[in-house]
Amino acid sequence: MPRNHLLAIPVFNEEAYLTRVLTSARRYSRNILVVDDGSTDRTPHLLRRQDGVEIITHPENRGYGLSLADAFAFAIRRGFRWLITMDCDEQHDAAVIPRFVDVASEDDADIISGTRYPGGHEGTSGAPADRREINRRITAMLNDRLNLSLTDAFCGFKAYRVAGLERLSITVPGYAMPMQFWVQVARASLRVRELPVELIYNDPTRHFGGFLDDPAARLQHYVEVFEAELASPSRSASPDAGVTDRTGRTADEPCVPCARPSVRSSKPCSTSQK
Repeated sequence: MPRNHLLAIPVFNEEAYLTRVLTSARRYSRNILVVDDGSTDRTPHLLRRQDGVEIITHPENRGYGLSLADAFAFAIRRGFRWLITMDCDEQHDAAVIPRFVDVASEDDADIISGTRYPGGHEGTSGAPADRREINRRITAMLNDRLNLSLTDAFCGFKAYRVAGLERLSITVPGYAMPMQFWVQVARASLRVRELPVELIYNDPTRHFGGFLDDPAARLQHYVEVFEAELASPSRSASPDAGVTDRTGRTADEPCVPCARPSVRSSKPCSTSQK
């Protein structure tokens, strides 16, 4: 089992899945970080029963994007070579982690991005139709505007070369974070590979919440965040932004609030990408 990678799992109210996901993840990763994004269910209690797992706790819900930014910063501070991220709702199979490790060992990529649509979005089933269509349209836009060759813009199952993460500065807190991420990846000329992963939707009724439950509004929001990032000057990374660890230390930089209403809660940010 390689020691040079960290597995990071952002969570928000995942009491139904947390224990099973961590039990499976331990088979493939000895270094595990959970970013608890202000869970209000039994998730914090279940986490306290997990020995050997690093935990970053947000005192309030800050969002998927900032949860990943905290994971990036943690991996940089701890000196890991690779960071792997996966979701905690059993849409990602931990048994795929060794495949990410194997591809990373080939040393020809900085971002290894899972793809649930390696043959394209047409003819696939399982994911809700509106999510497939938005993914298709956003993926095509990113490829056209950024000269990328993606087939899945939104898969959260990824491996990142940590040295490459030092060149990024993620500030978008919610589900639109990939729009900022891909613009910065292209600007930094990071090398991208995709790795096919299984399309799993155990609960297709799970929703985003708030205005993002309207597919048209969600698509518009993604495009607006993309255009704003494309128009912005390049950023310098700030590894400690927004981190609260289990010792209670909080970085000076506050959470960047969403410009729009809530996702999955009445608070300004949300966690877990779909």
